[in-house]
Amino acid sequence: MASKDHPRVPVVTFVPTPIGNLGDITLRAIKTLREADLIACEDTRHSLRLLNHLEISRPLISLHDHNEQQRIPELIERARKGETIAIISDAGTPCLSDPGHRFLKACRDEEIEFTVLPGPSAITTALVGSGFPPHPFSFHGFLHVKKGKRGKQLQRALESSETTLFFESPHRLPSTLEILNELAPDHPICVARELTKAFETLHHGTSSDIAAHFSERKVRGEIVLLIPPPPQENAR
Repeated sequence: MASKDHPRVPVVTFVPTPIGNLGDITLRAIKTLREADLIACEDTRHSLRLLNHLEISRPLISLHDHNEQQRIPELIERARKGETIAIISDAGTPCLSDPGHRFLKACRDEEIEFTVLPGPSAITTALVGSGFPPHPFSFHGFLHVKKGKRGKQLQRALESSETTLFFESPHRLPSTLEILNELAPDHPICVARELTKAFETLHHGTSSDIAAHFSERKVRGEIVLLIPPPPQENAR
């Protein structure tokens, strides 16, 4: 355990990266990446663009949903040998609908010192920008790919006393909005798209209004869907 005289020195650091605007990287994140012996990336090719922009050249290894469990013993062993390891995802904070949680849990279980840096997150950016009640709120990751299960998730969100956030893929968004339109056409919602990027938009309106808007155009970019509590809950 760390003490005032002997602060803990993290061997593994979970590093948030920009969700769009490269200027959002923190000075601490840059320093951590420059000093790491190894950087574990969700997609090494994607992360290489960021690292090249920052003029950082460090050894890379892939760490994604399909290989994370298999990578853990190797990474734990390298950490035990004293190598400093930085964990990044394609965008935002690792572990939040991105790889990293299983490795973080392994670090805790194996008593490997680790730390998590603050930084960019589409969740908090969308929540604040939506203007919906910021607390309490709940985040449920990506909506289910199957329409029936997606409908049940959305129904629970519509009945919740919290502001509910989901990630959604651009190609499924029109279908998801049509479900909301069928369930609660007059309920307010927000679709946050391309946050921090040049074409960032936050679309506010009723489910029917927003469904109609996105039914007429091709959807692109990263999407956060926000559903506030029913109006009577908002008034409390």
